[in-house]
Amino acid sequence: MKKQPVPIDAASRDTKPSKNDVLNAVKTLIRWAGDNPSREGLLETPERVYRAYQEFFSGYGEDPVAVLSKTFSLDKDYTEPVILQRIPFSSHCEHHILPMVGFVDLAYLPQNRVVGLSKLGRVVQIFAKRLQTQENMTVEIGKALEDGLHPLGVAVHISAVHQCMSLRGLKTPNVATLTRYYGGLYKNDPRARDDIKTVLTSENQISL
Repeated sequence: MKKQPVPIDAASRDTKPSKNDVLNAVKTLIRWAGDNPSREGLLETPERVYRAYQEFFSGYGEDPVAVLSKTFSLDKDYTEPVILQRIPFSSHCEHHILPMVGFVDLAYLPQNRVVGLSKLGRVVQIFAKRLQTQENMTVEIGKALEDGLHPLGVAVHISAVHQCMSLRGLKTPNVATLTRYYGGLYKNDPRARDDIKTVLTSENQISL
C-alpha cells in the first residue's frame, strides 16, 4: 500500500502551526461565534480543544502496515476467514470536521500467517483518527490489510452515522451510511463474496 499522504510534508514540517497558533485560532473562533474567550467559562477552552484535537487526529503519526508486521504461523488445517464484527470507531469528516460514529466489520482469509486480533482493531483506529470520508476509510483499511498480511481475500464493511447530516443541512438524525470494500478472492469470486457478505451484514445495524 502506498503510504498515506500526510498534510504536513517533510519540507514544511518546520512551519507546522505551534500550540500557541492553535490556541489563538480557537480564541478567534470563539470571538467569531460572538462570545468572549476571556470570560471565566471559556478561559481553558482553547487548551481543552488543543488536547482533544491531539487525540482526535493521532492517526497521522502511525503506520497501519507496520502495526500488522508481527504475525504468527497458521495451522495448516485452518482454511476459513478470520472475522471481526462491530469494531466501534469515531472519526471526523473532512468536509465539516464533525463526528461520524459507527462500526467496522472486517474479514481476511489468511495464507500461512495470522495477526493478533487487537492489531486489526488498531488499524481501524489509526485510520479513524484522521480527517476522513467513510468511503476512503473503507478502502484504506482494506488495502492496509492486503499490504500488511497478504491474505487470499479481504472484506471490509462500515456502518456509520454522520453528524454533518444530523446537526446541519438536512438535519436528519440516525441515518446509517453503509460502505464496503472487497479484495482478492472476495472481489473476484462472486460466490465467496456473497458468503462473506452474508456473515458481515448479519449484525451490522447500529443504534446510536
